[in-house]
Amino acid sequence: MKVHVFSLDGKPLEEIELPPIFEEELRPDVVRRAVISAQTARLQPWGTDVTAGKRTSAETWGKGHGVARVRRVKGSRYPAAGRGAFVPHTVGGRRAHPPKVERVLPERINKRERRLAVRSAIAATKEKQLVSSRGHVVDGVAELPLVVSDELEGLKKSSQAKEVLQKLGVWQDVERVIKSRKVRAGRGKMRGRRRRRAVGPLIVVGENRGIEHAASNLPGVEVATLSNLNAERLAPGGMSGRLTVWTKSAIQKLAGGMFN
Repeated sequence: MKVHVFSLDGKPLEEIELPPIFEEELRPDVVRRAVISAQTARLQPWGTDVTAGKRTSAETWGKGHGVARVRRVKGSRYPAAGRGAFVPHTVGGRRAHPPKVERVLPERINKRERRLAVRSAIAATKEKQLVSSRGHVVDGVAELPLVVSDELEGLKKSSQAKEVLQKLGVWQDVERVIKSRKVRAGRGKMRGRRRRRAVGPLIVVGENRGIEHAASNLPGVEVATLSNLNAERLAPGGMSGRLTVWTKSAIQKLAGGMFN
């Protein structure tokens, strides 16, 4: 399969042959496993204090009172039966099976599965219907996968990167990201993640020569080199088909069998 290489003005320069990795079978199940594995690898083990719910002076009344022999809180402010404590099934008691730091949180995935997930996610970037189903705006994009000349890697200003994305027809998707910003529902808004927004286009380069700095201020736009490419970046949330802009050098490096 051949695709055009576009200039920074959005005009086709030449045609190149896509590497075989773009013909990989789509495996959404493996991609999701790889994304979950990457997400859970960042989780921090946590657990409760081993003495939680046990720091009490409550004592059992013993036999002969017609009540269960659980430990009961001392004091006259409680009813005659007394409030229970310490044992798991009483109000104010400890938890029966609290979370423990020994629990294994990461979801393991072997190396071959992880590489298969990356190859499948890369192949999904050429499927226009799949990219559209993720919510990306691709009406102005000439073709997928979108390959641009290596001059894109050398951009150093946000204004230059914005102008190039406008000429390539990708800026409409960035505008979608800007409009999607909203206040998160639930308690997450109280824990340092008040606002959320959609995921924008991904720019994959062979070498970062300034483009990462130039695109850092563009909402939703992310830049990755091939060495930093993984399933989570290509398929955020485990859903394949992210709108991706490739440079010519990145495509040529893929042909070397990097993820085989």
